[in-house]
Amino acid sequence: MSTATALLTDRYELTMLAAALADGTADRECVFEVFARRLPHGRRYGVLAGTGRLLEALPGFRFGDDELAALRAQGLADERLLDRLADFRFSGDIDGYAEGELFFPGSPVLTVRATFAEGVLLETLALSILNHDSAIASAAARMVAAACERPCIEMGSRRTHEEAAVAAARAAHLVGFGASSNLEAGRRYGLPTTGTSAHAFTLLHDDERSAFRAQVDALGVGTTLLVDTYDVEQGIRTAVEVAGPELGGIRLDSGDLPTLAARARQLLDELGATSTRVIVTSDLDEYAIAGLMAAPVDGYGVGTSLVTGSGAPTAGMVYKLVERDGVPVAKRSEGKNSVGGRKHAVRRHRADGTATAEVVSSEPVSPRDRDRDLVVPLVRDGALCEDVSPHEALRRAREHYARVREALPPEAWALSRGEPVLETVTA
Repeated sequence: MSTATALLTDRYELTMLAAALADGTADRECVFEVFARRLPHGRRYGVLAGTGRLLEALPGFRFGDDELAALRAQGLADERLLDRLADFRFSGDIDGYAEGELFFPGSPVLTVRATFAEGVLLETLALSILNHDSAIASAAARMVAAACERPCIEMGSRRTHEEAAVAAARAAHLVGFGASSNLEAGRRYGLPTTGTSAHAFTLLHDDERSAFRAQVDALGVGTTLLVDTYDVEQGIRTAVEVAGPELGGIRLDSGDLPTLAARARQLLDELGATSTRVIVTSDLDEYAIAGLMAAPVDGYGVGTSLVTGSGAPTAGMVYKLVERDGVPVAKRSEGKNSVGGRKHAVRRHRADGTATAEVVSSEPVSPRDRDRDLVVPLVRDGALCEDVSPHEALRRAREHYARVREALPPEAWALSRGEPVLETVTA
């Protein structure tokens, strides 16, 4: 069941509509596009995420009695505007890149074709979802790459807004995170969830042994025990004594992680717990994960750096009018210019399958061998082209990303600052 999303917007969307209704321009046929003018400084590619959530939100973009009352209370009392909103149903078309696709500066990741009255109202909703989720997915993709097949767990719920936590867990899973700590993400999107205990649980008990015994009795020997509340080495010894050599894992959450992980692995092996995993957490980002590659670590838990702005900077996607009544229009402001006309986009590849360029044009692109069309239909006449469950939408996006990342050139995986690995060619 969709929830009301119409007030998740900015006031100026409605004041523009009110003025357009007054002067008769509200029903002009328009094309709006979402694109990023640039990637965050030094980033080599972006990952589009949030399209599935946007399509989930679209049916709930309605102005019922409660929403209209809220607008009146905030001074939006133009009756012509309120009458139009009361009847609002999006009836236009939406195209875009498939969720999980890679994007670069100028990539037309979303195209909305509708009257001005309908298209302008979607701006804030589209941007708030796509900017947030794509920032998380792009950051998470770098972390997964740095982990080199070792599993990553998303655990940022306590560092962000409660709904942003669910969206972040979804976006991280899309690009390869194996599990999340967030239970609502598990319910809403079918993500595997995981979690055992915090230091508070150890401190609750009279001693570490009692805490470990209680956890093992409740969760079994396959659980992961947090061993750094007091002394790490003694914590490991106690953990193995309590759970036996079949202990599932230990977690290190502080200190010099490379050194502690190496000593933990050595000690576990000496105690016969050769299959016990070493999991590390504590403010990890892609650079910290890369710095642990030589350490005997079996998995990473990532939170703060994934869900906060410093770790997941936005690409600053914008929503611009590019066509009106079939005529291209463009913004000419210095540093914020746009290219008029609805865009077509293809990705070019070498014979070995490696992507070489992204071609964006206001005219259909003459196809070459191994070109891949990037723009796909999402909504027609207000109806979703494919009405799939949130679980299925995420599964498809995850699979799509896994396919397209394989086409990136090797330099895409460097963590050092660099230019986008694919040039956006405007034809």
